[in-house]
Amino acid sequence: MKKKILIVVGTRPNFVKITQFKKVAEKYSNLDLRIVHTGQHFDTKMSDVFLEQFKIKVDYFLNIESASANSLIGNIILKLEEVITNYKPDLLLCVGDVNSTLAAAICANKLGVKLGHIESGLRSLDREMPEEINRILTDEISDICFVTEKSGIQNLKAIGKKDNQIVFVGNTMIDTLVHFKDKIEESSVLGDIQQIKHDYILVTMHRPRNVDTKEALLKIVDLFKNGTKIKKVVFSIHPRTKNNFIKFGLFEELNQIENLSIIEPQNYFSFQKLIKYAFCVITDSGGIQEETTFLQIPCITLRENTERPSTIDEGTNELMTFETKKVLKAIHKISEGNGKESTIPKFWDGYATERIIEKSLEFLA
Repeated sequence: MKKKILIVVGTRPNFVKITQFKKVAEKYSNLDLRIVHTGQHFDTKMSDVFLEQFKIKVDYFLNIESASANSLIGNIILKLEEVITNYKPDLLLCVGDVNSTLAAAICANKLGVKLGHIESGLRSLDREMPEEINRILTDEISDICFVTEKSGIQNLKAIGKKDNQIVFVGNTMIDTLVHFKDKIEESSVLGDIQQIKHDYILVTMHRPRNVDTKEALLKIVDLFKNGTKIKKVVFSIHPRTKNNFIKFGLFEELNQIENLSIIEPQNYFSFQKLIKYAFCVITDSGGIQEETTFLQIPCITLRENTERPSTIDEGTNELMTFETKKVLKAIHKISEGNGKESTIPKFWDGYATERIIEKSLEFLA
């Protein structure tokens, strides 16, 4: 009898974390693995293009419409229940920390299905972040917790998880980077936007604290006006960030900054090439902290906390509050060759997916 595993994803970061599961699952004659896409990210640039690039075959698409967090979670639970009732999985794997993650976890728990959490145990210790609440609640009810970095083990033990529930497997985002490295290199993005390798700063910003007020956006403008005196800046602008610049009447001022290139969200291969050949990256993203650490590219994260401390303790990441003088000082240090020393964390080697499937089957035996 084949074991049935159902993986639930809903957003672009989720897709990046599950690209190798079907490929690895094909090696096991005793496994039937299927993927559910909730539809939480439905925008073509933020969703479809990633699925197409990765050639991910989605078995069930819930087609949830954009709504409030409560409506989204409720609708996912209702529609996912139909899939679970029909498919009858032995194990449901939820990924990351988005609303689809929490909805899938609750649904599995209420239907008595064993639950595994991929990227378990991460903590920012900032409960104002919706993702932090999703992480905490999902980990609480998970039967098996797949950990990307050492801090996850400590955090899970602190909430009472037993040793046999915690599995240190590494980072499936790195599996994707390793598997698609040739496709990334083939991207023509540098020529398309007329940038020279290692001669630009790549910037992404999307967190509410950094982009949802006029004051916050003016800080970005100030950073770019000063930062472009050191290096060219490529700003990959999130749709919500762009809308806010327009809303507060600042987009024209942004657009007129010399040595600043504003580009739309990129497909995965193009964006990873931009990271790979950046002088440094400035971001408030979670996943980019990990990708820059693996690629050994200096990263400045403009947040008060991070749920990925290994990127600081071992990797290339520097965490700081958003103050222009601080950021410029960090850029100058990197340009002088005084950036921090770094290593690649344990198990960030391209084989995390294999470990998860192997341990899942052992768990179900």
